[in-house]
Amino acid sequence: MLTLSLSIFFLVLLSSLHQNAVLSCNKLDHDSLISFYQHISFPPLTPLNWSSSTGCCQWEGIACTSDDDRHRRVTHLWLPERGLSGTITPFLANLSFLSHLNLSNNHFSGPFPPVTEQQTLENQNFRTISNELNSVLNYIDHHMTRPKLVLLSSLHQYAVLSCDKLDHDSLVSFYQQISFPAAAPLNWSSDTDCCQWEGIACTSDDGHRRRVTHLWLPERGLYGTITPFLANLSFISHLNLSNNHFLGPFPLTVFHSLHHLQALDLSSNQFNGSIDAVYLRGALNLVTFNVSNNSFTGPIPSSICRGSPVLEILDFSMNTFSGQIVHGLGECSNLKVFRAGLNSLSGCLPPDLFFLRTLMEVSLSSNHFSGPIASNIVLLSNLKILELHVNELSGELPRDIGLLSNLEQLQLHTNSLNGTLPQSLMNCSNLKTLLLRNNHFGGEISVLDFSKLQRIQAVDLGNNSFVGKIPGSLCSCKALTAVRLAYNNLVGEIPPCMASLTSLTHLSLSNNYLYNVVGALKILRHCENLAVLFLSRCFNDERVPDDNDLLHQTGFQNLQILTIGGCKLHGEIPSWIAKLKKLKVLNLSYNKISGPIPTWLGDMPSLFVLNLTQNFLSGNLPREIGHLRALIADNSSSDLSSLALPFLFNTLQYNRLFNLPRGLKLGNKNLSGNIPEELGRLKLLQLLDLNNNKFNGNIPDKLSHLVNLERLDLSSNNLSGEIPKSLSGLHFLSSFSVANNDLEGEIPRGGQFETFSATSFAGNPKLCGYLVKRSCSVSTQIDMKPYQEEEEEDQGISWYGLPFGLGYFVGLVAESGNFL
Repeated sequence: MLTLSLSIFFLVLLSSLHQNAVLSCNKLDHDSLISFYQHISFPPLTPLNWSSSTGCCQWEGIACTSDDDRHRRVTHLWLPERGLSGTITPFLANLSFLSHLNLSNNHFSGPFPPVTEQQTLENQNFRTISNELNSVLNYIDHHMTRPKLVLLSSLHQYAVLSCDKLDHDSLVSFYQQISFPAAAPLNWSSDTDCCQWEGIACTSDDGHRRRVTHLWLPERGLYGTITPFLANLSFISHLNLSNNHFLGPFPLTVFHSLHHLQALDLSSNQFNGSIDAVYLRGALNLVTFNVSNNSFTGPIPSSICRGSPVLEILDFSMNTFSGQIVHGLGECSNLKVFRAGLNSLSGCLPPDLFFLRTLMEVSLSSNHFSGPIASNIVLLSNLKILELHVNELSGELPRDIGLLSNLEQLQLHTNSLNGTLPQSLMNCSNLKTLLLRNNHFGGEISVLDFSKLQRIQAVDLGNNSFVGKIPGSLCSCKALTAVRLAYNNLVGEIPPCMASLTSLTHLSLSNNYLYNVVGALKILRHCENLAVLFLSRCFNDERVPDDNDLLHQTGFQNLQILTIGGCKLHGEIPSWIAKLKKLKVLNLSYNKISGPIPTWLGDMPSLFVLNLTQNFLSGNLPREIGHLRALIADNSSSDLSSLALPFLFNTLQYNRLFNLPRGLKLGNKNLSGNIPEELGRLKLLQLLDLNNNKFNGNIPDKLSHLVNLERLDLSSNNLSGEIPKSLSGLHFLSSFSVANNDLEGEIPRGGQFETFSATSFAGNPKLCGYLVKRSCSVSTQIDMKPYQEEEEEDQGISWYGLPFGLGYFVGLVAESGNFL
């Protein structure tokens, strides 16, 4: 590195040799730069290119005014990221035309030089720069902990600074309290003005004081807490920090000065604490307020409307707000959307809400609201969405509900509503979704004229007490994609006109008193888009639709779920089912089907749930079952998300059939022979139930290849030999039973076997080990009385402790049966 003395000598020499007559820059500026040069050092490999052969206006980092009688003045000293070190000379104050000074990302130290009275008088611009720089450096010294923030002190001249200093410092404070992904840093650079930073927008150019109007950083993976200095952004109109990871209370005091704020979106973070509407009174222009999907507590701040009367959207959903919604929302005379679903709110529905004629959406689902739906709700003439499902509402629907002529979605399911459906409901001609399941509605369903609902797409009246026949007027609703009438008291046959519903994808009629299953399938095969068909416990003691009925018929080419369980159908498994190439779930359980299990079942390309429990099937379990491709490897997405009625299985909602547990349930009384070792190929299998048959021989060791298996039931058979020790490697196995067989030897140890109880092995007198408290080396007297496992109720199939075969669970209320 050049020594300081050599640097001084060199520059003095340059100064003495320079002829003033040809000087391209002002001499005072020239000498001031020499003084600056004398106080610094630089890397030897990258020396500062200030040469005697050129005028100072041509030196690296220097820019001057245009040619003015050979006295060009220095306007820029711009040397960021040059590895410079040293202190700053006070003679920079002589650069009286200087407009841009950038020494950022170097190694300067010590105080910035004070400004003398004479310098202040002679150079007002430099005084401003010096004071501004000292202010920034002092702030950095006391507040900034991240080296990157030093970039913000790039020393642009205050006179031309684009964004307001207070706004700038407030954003710096915001930056200090957050973190962001290393792969996606927040692009707030010293090389650009804060109005050009990512997520920032400002007012139009107004002299030198552009004000921040937008702080817009959704989905940026940001962490941290919110600085109260955001209150200084007094011109901000849009604040969006949604879909990040902010936590802690939001500093509500910021709203005192945010009089220009129009849109606030803090949704999908981890904010907590309560929201006191008193702090929001300063937000006079607030239009959108969204704090959904956080952890806010306390009551809903209904009085927010007093301070923000022009509010149009209020979203408090998916938090832990509690208590009643008190009076106050009626003062939001422009309110269009009010959401507070998925909280712990209680009491009656807020009565003043129903006087807001501007409302287009009311969503208060999944709370504890009780009492009736007030009749004056029909005053909401602009209402399009009404979601009050999963509450404790009671009473009848308002008789004049048909006055809601703009209503598109009516979701009232899973309440305690009763009475008959008002005839006027059919006047809601814009309805697309009508979900009323899991209530106590009743009455004659066929008197409802659905033909007026030409836009209806989903009708769910399941789990009520409707009587009568399936309304033929449904056939006029050509846009229908989903119909659920299951768990009612309907009678008769499926109307032949339903063959015209070519858009229908989901039909559930389980648990009614219908007849003529053959005729039903002949009609429904014309519904060419039908993907889900639930007909369990609909028909009683009829014959299985055989090949003579359907083998040579077309149809059901898009069918993915077929359940006809619990109907006591008799006959054999028909081969027309083999034509259903997209079928993924087949439930024929609890019938009187006899004969062998057909080998072609193993060739069905999409099948991954097969339930044949409680029939009169006999013979061997075909080895071909081990060829089921959908249980060997994933071969399709099986996406059913477009259906209007999702699957609710084990209280979990499924929009994709692909996510349902995969299993074989073949508990009968007469299947015999060995358990095929080919079953070990079904690596995606999660449940294998072969209980209560006459299987003999050993348990195949290859069952240990079922690496996703969660439940294995081989109880009540004639199996012999030892329990394969390799089964202890099934790490997801949570339920296991080999009770009531003729097994022998030591019970395996390790893995999940450490979690099973003695009942899993009872009724095998030759087994030994710590679980059955029988030594494997000492012969003991054995009680030969077989263990009697408690019989499963004749209601269906227990799958993971809840009914398998439900496929579509009725809301969130458990059903008495286990078939679809």
